[in-house]
This record gives sequence, structure tokens and C-alpha cells, in this order.
Amino acid sequence: MLTRSRTRHRLATALAVFGLLGTGAALQATAGATPAHAATTHRVLFDDGHAEEAGNADWIISTSKPDPLGQDSTPSAETDWTGALSSWGVALQKTGGYSLKTATSALTYGGSSSTDLSNFDTLVLPEPNTLFTSAEKTAIMTFVKNGGGLFMISDHTGADRNNDGYDAVEILNDLMTNNSVDSTDPFGFSIDSLSISSDYPSAISDSTDPVLHGSFGNVSKSLIASGTTATLKPADNSAVKGLLYRTGYSGNTGAFFLTSTFGSGRVAFWGDSSPIDDGTGQSGNTLYDGWNDSGATNAALALNATAWLAGAGSSTGGGGGTGTCTAAQLLGNNGFESGSTTWSASSGVITNSTGESARSGSYYAWLDGYGSATTDTLSQSVTIPSGCTTAALSFYLHVDTAETSTSTAYDTLKVQVLNSSGTVLGTLATYSNLNAASGYTQRSFSLASYAGQTVTLKFTGTEGSTLQTSFVIDDTALNVS
Repeated sequence: MLTRSRTRHRLATALAVFGLLGTGAALQATAGATPAHAATTHRVLFDDGHAEEAGNADWIISTSKPDPLGQDSTPSAETDWTGALSSWGVALQKTGGYSLKTATSALTYGGSSSTDLSNFDTLVLPEPNTLFTSAEKTAIMTFVKNGGGLFMISDHTGADRNNDGYDAVEILNDLMTNNSVDSTDPFGFSIDSLSISSDYPSAISDSTDPVLHGSFGNVSKSLIASGTTATLKPADNSAVKGLLYRTGYSGNTGAFFLTSTFGSGRVAFWGDSSPIDDGTGQSGNTLYDGWNDSGATNAALALNATAWLAGAGSSTGGGGGTGTCTAAQLLGNNGFESGSTTWSASSGVITNSTGESARSGSYYAWLDGYGSATTDTLSQSVTIPSGCTTAALSFYLHVDTAETSTSTAYDTLKVQVLNSSGTVLGTLATYSNLNAASGYTQRSFSLASYAGQTVTLKFTGTEGSTLQTSFVIDDTALNVS
């Protein structure tokens, strides 16, 4: 391999929010956050801070906010609480296994507010009608990545209830594609810009699925009364799964209800708000009773999904982060195919240059290789849930060198674990020009001892003043279970 030049064009690598040097609200929401602790009572937060009551919408469990128990502490009927989602709220409350709250201000993660996401296991977004801020999107995505459950409910395209230029389709797609945590289709689906007037989407045949067959009953059909669907992209996230489909559709198109995972968290999507509407609410709203529609099983679907998002259907549970573990791969952009997204790196480290070869895809991380005194770094921050007994870090490494010594390590690559302050907690390995070989070799390490912590994985390549050594990394992973 030819020694590469500092003057050649190199991919500019922006500092990602999970890097060591990030600043502002995004980093504060990540590094300073304390993931929520698992509890016997599942903690569910319903959002009402994004025009969920605009127009005829009334997507609240109670007019008493943040605590619905202020309206009635022992509700027995859905009319004991006021709101089009009161049937949903009361049904959960009556089980004795749920604690419900309503958020009316900006969503945060790692803050001091009583409705901060770190205090909850599941967040419900019932047809939001205003865009989430950058800080809110960071908070939501970090919450899910650290083990939280996210329930996204859309409506048909054009359902801009507050006339601000954005409907729920656009708002939820923006959350998934325009955030500082992972904008590379993290959940494995996109919401279709459709307005489907009516349908009764049918459930797939899967007797083992906990959302379709859970403690609240069996699901056979849902309801579309002006709604939309989603397009699945399993190549981006193999965990995405369509559960109910629009009539005549299957596979990756026409999914009306789906589930997925992200990091240690779980995700559910529903393409219409009519199924969660119980037909009652505040005076003046025109509502539709989809919750009790005789042709569908919407109540069971909503309640089973809520239970699954909070951790049901898994021996390891679920929830907002620590104390639980959902089997997952935690690193974002782990094959570097989205360029600098999620990683923090020296300029030009993440590249698709033909000077070296990716193990898979087109992009890879290339540290050093200049034949001059150089230090390159590559890092990403990640939270390892404390309930995980296995946390396996792996990556593929290729080393080539112009050095001729068979005994002296002139150029080195350190693989280290750091805390949020940048202090080195441990050095996993040190490689050098002495490790040069053709092709890639997989390297693996256990990070189980760091469970319950937010740590930064850092690669540091240091090259001497003469004779290049290139450290080339691809296909990283941090698998927990």
C-alpha cells in the first residue's frame, strides 16, 4: 500500500453527539442522563406537549395533568377520566401494574422534571402535531437506545390539526431521519404519505407474538378511518416486523401496525389515531369510537403493545435502561456506511477511499498510514444496561505496514474504554506494526463489567515519524443480552 498524503481529499468528519467532545443540549441529554430503573409498576408517559388536543383531537388520558389520579384516584369506568384516550388509561390503571403520567412541556432525558423520560419505561406519542425540537429528538432517541419503549401513533397525510404546516406523518418521519443520535433509518421503516379512507387491516399469523397474543387478549384486526401505513426496510434494521397489514398488502409494504427495536429499546408504530379514540372527551370535540369498534380488536392491540414496550413478552424485561436487558446490538452506524454519523473521529478517518478496502460495504475507518508523526482517533459513547450479563464488543481489524522490524512496535493502535469525563477505565488491547497481516481479523472483548454505565469506546492510532502503518477497522458491534 502506498503511504497516503495529508493533502489528498479526505472525508470531513463532524463531531457526533456521542463523541468525547460534543457540546450543548444534545450531549447533556446523553452523558448526564441516568437511565430509568426497572420497577414492578410499569411507568408510561403520554405526550400532550405537541398539539395533541388541536382541532378535534383529544389525545389525552385525563384532563388532570400530569397525574390523572387527580381527576379520579380509583377509576372503574373510562368516563371517570376525561379524554379520548381515557379508555386506554383506565384499562391500564385498573390492572394495578401501571403508573401513568402526562407530559405537557418539552420532552427531556436526564433532567430534573417529574416527567423527564429517565423516570419512565415507555413514551406514547399519540399523533403529535408540532415538530420536536433538536433537543427533544436527542432525548427521545437516547431514551429508546438506552432501553425505553416508544409508541408512535400517526394519522393520514394532511392531518395538520393546528395548521402549522406539519402533520404527524412528517413529524414522526423527521424524528427518525433528522436527529443527532442515529438518522440512518434506525427503526427500519418509514411512514407513507397516504390518506387511506377505510379498511380493517388483518393480523399476521404468529401465535407466539406477544403484541398479537398478549395478556390483554388476541388481536385479529384493526381499523383505518383515514390513516396511513408504513414501508418496512429490514436491510436497515432486521428487527422490524409488520404485525397488521392493509388489505391486499404484505411483506415490506402496507404495514399498518409494526414493531422494531433500537439499541436496548423497543418501538411500535400504528398508522391511525382512530383505533385509540374511545369516542368520549372534552366538550366540543367530534370523536369516533374506534376503541370499541365491533369489527376490530383495537383495545387488545393497544394494551398488549403497551405491555410489550414496557417489557412484557421477554424473560429479561424491558424499560428505560438499567436493571433490564433486551438482546440488541448497541453501536450506531456500526459498519460506517453512513459516514461520520454517530461516531466522533479525526478528519478523514471514516472514508470510502480506494487506498484501503472495506470488509463489507464501501466505508471503513482508516487510522494513520501517513509515514509521519500522526495521531488519529475514533470513538462512540454507549450505555450498557445493567441487566445485561453479556456485552460482547467485536470489530474487524486489518493492519498493513512499511515497517520491517519483527520485534519493535513503532506504531500502535490502542482500544480503550473511557468514562464520560474522558478518564480511561481500561485498555482492551494494543496493536502495532507487528500485527500486520493480509485481510481482516475479528477481535472480540467482553464489556460485561461495564454494565449499567455510559462509556466511550475509543480507538487511538499513533504513528511514528517514518514508515507508515495503517490500522483499518470495519464491521463493529456491541451485542448485549
